[in-house]
Parts: sequence; C-alpha cells; structure tokens
Amino acid sequence: MQSQMTKSRWHVPTQILGSILAVVGFFLGHAHKGREFVSHNVHSVFANILQFLLIGQVVLGLYLKLHWEKGALGMIRKFVRPFHSVIGKAMPLLAWVQMIFGGITTLGFCQGDHVGQCAAHFIMGGAFIAYGILLTIILLAGQVWIRRTGRSQEFYDSAVIAAWGCVNTFTEHRWGTAWVKNDWQHTTMGVIWWCAGLAGIWLSRDRDGNPKRNFIPGFVILITGWGMSAHPQELMVSAMTHTMFGYTLMAAGLTRIIEIAFVLKDAQSLSDDGRTWSSFQYIPVFLLYAAGFLFMGATEQQMSLIDGSSMDVISYILILYSLAFLVFLFANMLIHLYDRLSNPPLDTKGFTNGHTHLNGRAVEDGQIRAAEEFELDGLSTDDEDDERQGMLAGEGSNAPKRPAAAQS
Repeated sequence: MQSQMTKSRWHVPTQILGSILAVVGFFLGHAHKGREFVSHNVHSVFANILQFLLIGQVVLGLYLKLHWEKGALGMIRKFVRPFHSVIGKAMPLLAWVQMIFGGITTLGFCQGDHVGQCAAHFIMGGAFIAYGILLTIILLAGQVWIRRTGRSQEFYDSAVIAAWGCVNTFTEHRWGTAWVKNDWQHTTMGVIWWCAGLAGIWLSRDRDGNPKRNFIPGFVILITGWGMSAHPQELMVSAMTHTMFGYTLMAAGLTRIIEIAFVLKDAQSLSDDGRTWSSFQYIPVFLLYAAGFLFMGATEQQMSLIDGSSMDVISYILILYSLAFLVFLFANMLIHLYDRLSNPPLDTKGFTNGHTHLNGRAVEDGQIRAAEEFELDGLSTDDEDDERQGMLAGEGSNAPKRPAAAQS
C-alpha cells in the first residue's frame, strides 16, 4: 500500500509477490487435508470475497500499467484508477478482519448465542486499535495535514465519539426485554459518549473561530476505562482482564489530557514543520493498542478457555500486551516506510561537517548564510555602508588613533 501511495518503483514487484503468496495460501487452505472446520464458516466465506477483490485488483493494475490514455480507453482509465486505489488501501483492513475470522474459526468461538457478544468485543477492541493507528499516523506524518484542515484534532475525535455514542445508546439493550445491570452500563456509556462528543465539537473552536484543542476525547476515554474496570463478571479471570482493560484506558485518557494541556500546551504540534514529537506522546497512543487487544481478548469463551487451562491471568495479559507491542511496531515501520518513500532524503555526500537540518532535510550552513546575506543586501543605507567601510579601514590600520582634540 505504501509503494502504491508514493508511486514507488517497488509497487509492481511488491504487488506481484503479494498476489502470488495470497494465491498459494488460498490453495493450501483448501488442500491441506487436515482439520476440518464447520462448513461455510465466516473465515472461508470472507476468503472468497478477498480472492475476488484480489483478482479485480490485479486486473485493474494491469490495465493501468498499459497506459491507455487516449480515446474510450482513456475515459475508462479515469474510472479504473480510483477503484484500484480504494481496493489497495482497503486491503490492510480487510486482511486484518480475515485474520480475526481465522482465529475465532480455529478455536470454534463466536457461534450461536455468542455471536453478539463476540461482535461487540472485536468491533470495540478493533476500534481502539484503529484509533491508536490513526493517532500514530497523525503524530508521525499528519500534523501538517491536520493544520491545513482548519480544524483541531479534537473536532474529528469528538464527532466520531458522538456518532458512536448515538449508536450504542439504542443498540446495547434488546428493547422489549428486561433491563439487566450490564444493559444499564452499556446504554449509559453510549449516552455520555454522545453528550461529551457534542461538547467536544463545541470546544474545538475558540471565540474567533480558530481551531482549539480540548480535553474532551481524553476524558471520555478515561471515564470509559473507569466504567469498564468495574464491569461485573462471572469469572475471576474475566474480572481481572476487564479491570486491566479499564486501567489501561484510564491511563490512555489521562496521558492524552496531559499531552494536550502540558506537553503541547494546546498547540497542534511541537514544531511548525510537524516533524518533531515528544517521547511522551507515544504513551497514550500505545495504550490504545493495548486496550484494544485486552478487550478483544476478553470474550466469554476466551475467558472460559483461560480459566480452564493452566495459564494464569497475569501471563495472559502479558501476552496481549506483547501482541500490542508487535502491532505498534509494525504500524510505526509502515508509517516510516511511507514517510521515507514520499520524502526521500537529500544527497549529503558533498556536505561538510558544518550542516544543519531544515524541515528534516540536510542543508549546508553556508547556503543558508548566503541566502540570508542575499536577502539583506540592499537594505542598508549609504551612510551605514560608509560607516562600515570606515570601521573596517580603522581596524586594518596599525597606527594609533589621534584624539579628537588633536585633529582640530
């Protein structure tokens, strides 16, 4: 995807290799003659959809590679290009969903009455991971883009929070049935999300209409974590996992508020070029990854499996944190790859030791000084030039200066 977005020369070879691996994996999955799973499971059904999209992506890519830009074929090319781009950018997300489907199919989870509960955990947990990935992208490569939109980041965060809260308000309880304690918590959590989201949207601009940072999204994450840390559970392992999930969310929300209010001091970024960040800014981002994995790993069937095994809950939580670190690392590597491909460094072989970096690029100090002298040239008056020349002449003479009285 990075090579496609940056139009790298490695785009076509990478796509060919990926397509070959996908086709080989597809046939191996149907010809291994090993364990047989439930027929028409979600993993196999979604695999067919992915193969159809992959074939379409290859065909569209070949069409674009032929560079037919005239006549009717050129008109078709205008429609082919956006489809090829959208499918390519959607593939990482679809591949992530397919991996989740593969895991639950392997374990035989999320069947029958467990479908709804599984969907809630995986969707919400995946949303926290996606939020963490988006914050990583904005932190490392999107600070200038946010500034160009004319809105603060909290505007978009609050809008999503409000929309999500509206959905949860009316979907967390099965209407027509009795209210139970979990229904109350889930529904009221949705209510506070849309209420706080609307407040965050309002606070995202100052009195003059300029973008303004605020604490609302961080506070929503914090109070959500507090609520989930006290979520009633039947198994002790489930209660401890949910508690750790809540504490992780609380830490993410608190550190997010500290980042905005004290590290950035309500600014969008630490520098105007958007290429500088503090190590503290990674903390709330990573904690969202960890919270997502903790919630995805806290379904009823998963908790029953851990409770009946020899593994203790602490080891299980550490494994989930390890997965969060791996995905966090992978996301940072992909973003770094995109940044390097889209902003290649200058050739600095001819530079001397005295050089600086301007907007992330190496620039010789002498070039900057020459540019400054050129810009300032002509701003001085003739009197200043004469005075400067006289001073230089005086400095170059070894004869002692006569007092002013002696000159008269």
